Amino acid sequence: MGFFDRLSGKKMTPPLREIAAPAAPIQPAAEVGARLAAARAKLEALDLPGALVIYEELLAVAGERADVLVGISGDLGARGHVGQIIELVAPRYDAERHGPATGINLLQAYLVTRNADAAQHVLDILFALNRPELEERLHGFSNAIAEMIHERHAPLDPGAVAQIAEVPKVGLITISKPIWFYGLEPLAEKILPPKEGRLRRVAFAQLALPGAYANVNAAMAQPEDELARLSRALPAWLAETFYFSSAYAPVAALGVMNRPGLAAQPMIFGAEWSAENLSQLVETSEGLDYVFTGALRAMGDEFEIILRVWEVKKLKERKAFSAKWTRATADAELAKLHELIRTFMEWKPAGAGLAYAAPAQPRAWLDTLGASLGTFLVEKNILPKETIAASDALLATAAAGAAAAEASSLAYLSLSARLAKLGVNGPTGVTLCASPLVAEAKQILAP
Repeated sequence: MGFFDRLSGKKMTPPLREIAAPAAPIQPAAEVGARLAAARAKLEALDLPGALVIYEELLAVAGERADVLVGISGDLGARGHVGQIIELVAPRYDAERHGPATGINLLQAYLVTRNADAAQHVLDILFALNRPELEERLHGFSNAIAEMIHERHAPLDPGAVAQIAEVPKVGLITISKPIWFYGLEPLAEKILPPKEGRLRRVAFAQLALPGAYANVNAAMAQPEDELARLSRALPAWLAETFYFSSAYAPVAALGVMNRPGLAAQPMIFGAEWSAENLSQLVETSEGLDYVFTGALRAMGDEFEIILRVWEVKKLKERKAFSAKWTRATADAELAKLHELIRTFMEWKPAGAGLAYAAPAQPRAWLDTLGASLGTFLVEKNILPKETIAASDALLATAAAGAAAAEASSLAYLSLSARLAKLGVNGPTGVTLCASPLVAEAKQILAP
């Protein structure tokens, strides 16, 4: 397991354009001003959630406008809501398009939260604008960042430690084996293929959910819904697939939000990971060759995904995959996407360990993997039990497909064993694969 504490501190790419619904027209200046004034009134009435609703609506239709970003960042900063500046403005800020004023507001937010690396990143962007009238002020910010970095390497007094500890951080959990394997370690030689020679190391990052929630923080505090579960299950599925290849050493990378004084929460990423974010992941993972990132949207009954393959050595995007599906077409479209990715990455079966076969019903398999991830993180005391949603229904889904293959049976057994520890009992009379391996697993996981 690793940590990615600076992820939310870097500029991220804007929400997906490839799969977005048709954009609403840019709003007239008078209408924009009225919406900003309405949000300001909410802030003055101490109704931050109400203001954030207005800001999200405004950003959805006019987020490219410089006056919108500077107005939002200025009003939030004047009232001390620096975390919301980072959440709303950082993913959208482009210095050439939006100008220096918003950048300075964002820079100050990073200074307040003592994120020296992110502050330096914004400062470098502002210096690159070559605006002589800003140089004196920017040099002042440079000195403040230098002092912060010096303090970071010097002994801290208790007051400073307390101040730093108050900053929310995003941790990155890396899962290096199929999620259903954990608990079946005595069967490792029979399940897992050996990893020898020069392996290509690939990470599959949790998917972003741009525009999915009016209030991301509020959504993270609730039990995960279908979209959030898929954002974690899809990379887990791909990591599992590539584990059963002789050429790859994969990991699934999932986010966890850590807030001082509160239980950890499953992270929801509001925007795609950028090249800067990927460089941070590379710093915390040894020898990565490729990273998959992407985003997922739901519009009514239709889901859309885009996946990007990054070559780490050059930090360059090599390929993008996209797919759309409804509940009726999910299995067929997800199977096509899975096959396209395997073909592009020259995936070949390992030839040892458990024989891998793509699931016949990928959508149900994703629910099983998502539930397995949640229960695993609860079992390891990383997340509280309350983050698991409708676990009995998800267990029933896993039970319905348990006989499809040995992997399906193993996944059901490990999931039901974890849930049993949490007081959730599965259905009786579940049909499993009639194989010696499954029989051994059942005995190992028996209470």
